[in-house]
This record gives sequence, C-alpha cells and structure tokens, in this order.
Amino acid sequence: MTDDVRLRRGRGALGFSFFVQGVTFALLVTRIPAIQDRYGISDGLLPVFLAAVPVLAGVASVGTEHLVKRVAPSVVLRWAQPLVLLSLLGVGVGERLWHVAVALGAFGLSVGALDASMNMLGVSLQRAYGRSIMLGFHAAYSLGGILGASAAWYGAHAHLGLFTGYLPAVAVLLPLVLLGSRYYVDRADRTASEGLPEKGLGAGGFALLLPLCLVMACAYIGDSTVANWSAKYLQDVLGSSEQTATVPYNVYMVTTLVGRAVGDLGVRRFGAVAVVRGGTLLAASGFAVVAAAPGVWTGMLGFTLLGIGLCVIVPQTFAAAGRLFPGASDTAVARLNIFNYVGFLIGSPLVGAIGDAWSYRGAMLVPMVLVLITLFHARSFGPREARYGVDHERRAGERAVDVGRGGNGV
Repeated sequence: MTDDVRLRRGRGALGFSFFVQGVTFALLVTRIPAIQDRYGISDGLLPVFLAAVPVLAGVASVGTEHLVKRVAPSVVLRWAQPLVLLSLLGVGVGERLWHVAVALGAFGLSVGALDASMNMLGVSLQRAYGRSIMLGFHAAYSLGGILGASAAWYGAHAHLGLFTGYLPAVAVLLPLVLLGSRYYVDRADRTASEGLPEKGLGAGGFALLLPLCLVMACAYIGDSTVANWSAKYLQDVLGSSEQTATVPYNVYMVTTLVGRAVGDLGVRRFGAVAVVRGGTLLAASGFAVVAAAPGVWTGMLGFTLLGIGLCVIVPQTFAAAGRLFPGASDTAVARLNIFNYVGFLIGSPLVGAIGDAWSYRGAMLVPMVLVLITLFHARSFGPREARYGVDHERRAGERAVDVGRGGNGV
C-alpha cells in the first residue's frame, strides 16, 4: 500500500470516527429529559450527573496524555469509541439509579479518551498532508450531531424507549467503527528528520499553551450557551412559540456544519490567524445581535452568525497546539482537550446565574466578551505557514511522506 493511499484511508476512517461521535453525543444529550424520567432523577440531582460526565472526561484526557507514551493514539481510539457506544446503550438498558450512574461514568471516561486520541490523530494527519484538513473532521462531527439529534427527535416523537431508540444506532455504528479502526494512521517519529528532541512540552511549555487553553474554554462557553439556553431565550425573552424555540439550535448546527465544510479552504487561502479572527468577530456579533434582538427572527439571525463564527475556533485551536509543539503534539492536544470540558462546565451555569440575577439579555453579553478574548491571542494560531498554502503544499509534495505506523497502531 502506498503512503498516499494509506493517508487517504486514514483520513476517511478518522472522519467517520468524528461523525460517529457526533451521532452518539447528540443521542445522549437530546434525550436527557427521558433519561431523567426513566431513572427518577430529581431536578436537584440532575446537574450532578451532568457535571460528572465532563469531569470524568477531563480526567480521562489527562490519562490519555500518559497512555499514548506507551501505545499509539490509534489504539486508544480503537477501544475508546466502542466503549462510548456501549456506554450509550447502557444508559438505555438500566433500571436503577446506580445503573445510569455507572453508564454515564463509563461514558465520561471513554469519551475523554476518545476526544483526546481523535484530535491527536487529526493533528498528525494534517501535518502529514501539509495542508489544512482539521475543520473537515469537525464538520463530520457536526453532520453526525445533526443526524443524531434528528434520530433522537424521532424516538421521542414515536415514544420509543431509550434502549429501543439507541439500539439501532449502536448496532449499525459499532461494527463500522471497528472495521474503520483498521485504517487509522498514527504519526511517525519525525523528531530525527526535523531536528526536534524527543521531549514533552518542556520548561515553560504550558505557559505557551495557556492562551490556546483559554481560547478553547471560551469557545465552549459560547457553544454551551447556545446548546442550553437558545430555546429558553427565544421562548421566554423573545416570545416565540414552543415549536419555534427548538429552531435556533438546529440552525446553529447547520451553520456550524457549513462553516467547517468550507473552513479549510479559508485557512489555505488566508491563513489560520485571519480565519480565527474573522470567526471571533462573527461570533461576538452574533451574541450582540441575540442580546439586542427585538423579535424572534432577529434572534435567529444572531444564532446563525454564532454558528458560522464559533465553528472555526475549536478545530484551529487543536491544529495550533500541534504546530506550536511539533515534537510533543499528543501531549499538547491532551492538555488542551481538558479545557473543552472546563468551558462546558462553566458556560451553562454562568449564563443561568447571570440570567436569574440580572437578565438573560445581559447574560448573552458575557460569552460575547469571553469569545472576544480570542482576538488578543490570535497570533498563537501560527505564522504565515499556518495557512498551508500552495507553496507549502508544493514543498510537502517534494518530500517523501513519512507516515509511520499505520492501521496496526504498533
């Protein structure tokens, strides 16, 4: 098998993994009311269960940082993704409170390992390709999220039980991810050819990574604000109907998919810094429009701008970490991934607390200000070569692609 074929298969297999994770996560979060009803989880206890998932995922991300020093990221991903799917099924099959606690705990631990290893492989593949492809992987995740949310809507509409609703997805996706895992491509040890010593982030390394960690957390605060508060905002503040209130998140997901689908072209043409700055300004404008919206349709416009703007930040943050630490990209990605969950944990309670204490219009200004912090750290997203433009691709094509370990991951 030639290196080019191996890379293409690896890219397709990893894209499918992102897609499956989008489906899986959407199936879980969109059925939270049904999970609460099935297990009799009180309103007071529900936030504890929901917070436990990202906390455990963060712990697993730290563990993955050390695990990949012994085994390849592809091995971690190969086992983590089936465990995520089986954990989802476990959420639907239990009867007692401790059953769902164990299932959600397993989901959190396995999803942390999955997110970290999946983005490690994405960063290394982009490096091997010599051009921006990271946004395409996250576009696959967005597409999976749309399909997963649609499947969950049908399950709720048809009054399907959790197990009945989850089983078809797991039965179809589980064998496919196991088959696709044969084609994952790990990065080779490029340190000898690039003159980079084999080491971790090094002294002061985390200080260099910290601006990207802050950007990641702020981006997910914005994302969780849309996920958790868009429906309530439209209905309670802008006076929409209950049916219309469900539209903003769908619009947000669709625009996220579109933005990520074309985002790699923007990075190749204008560079990562310009794309991140543009996305940040669009996202901040979206929050401002939402906060000032006089009616429902203006609010919809705001959430549309949010989707287009926020969607480019997270994939480019992972890519920037890989460029910043080319000799320790796995470690950088694992530590950066923790702040995904930090933002998720902070976002929803922060907006809710400000909304209750002041107003929900005012609360929308908080993620707007936090997202704008990205502008102050835009240079962390790389120099001119971060665009992976035509000249870079030509130079990459003149070199032999050092793929390293392939489907076996060992």
